[in-house]
Amino acid sequence: MSLVSTFIDKGLKRSAFFLAVLSALSLVAILVVIVASVVLRKFFDAPLFFAEELVGLLMSASLFLALPMATMKGQHIRVTLLLDSLKARAPFLEKAIILFGILVGISFCGWIFWEAIPWMEFAIKRELKSETARILLYPLMSVVPVSMGLCGIIYLARLLGFIKLEER
Repeated sequence: MSLVSTFIDKGLKRSAFFLAVLSALSLVAILVVIVASVVLRKFFDAPLFFAEELVGLLMSASLFLALPMATMKGQHIRVTLLLDSLKARAPFLEKAIILFGILVGISFCGWIFWEAIPWMEFAIKRELKSETARILLYPLMSVVPVSMGLCGIIYLARLLGFIKLEER
């Protein structure tokens, strides 16, 4: 691997790892909120009124924060029926299908990124807050464009040959 490829590979892996750590922390926060709510309900008959709302927001954030690591490692859910059947009949088509998959990934990430930016800008301008707990939404909404942008960059780097798909 060249110096540039190594630099890009390590940078993307570290960025994806950082977001994965944030994802894990949000899962821990979900656990803490649920346990606190259950304990307060059981012993004090006063559950946390914002628990469901906060758990939903943290769950969404966790999903998007984990997505770049799944993209980096190539651990998305895959339907390999077509690819496996083509490997046996026409091995030369395998690379074309993989290339098509990468292009679909880039398109999807770009589309979601493009749609998420105005949505996030609207939330920032209006200082939107959640309904029950009045939690500011734009910090959580910023997770979507960051995640999709990084996933798109990972797909692009894979397309250009800067990173290889990790073996499972």
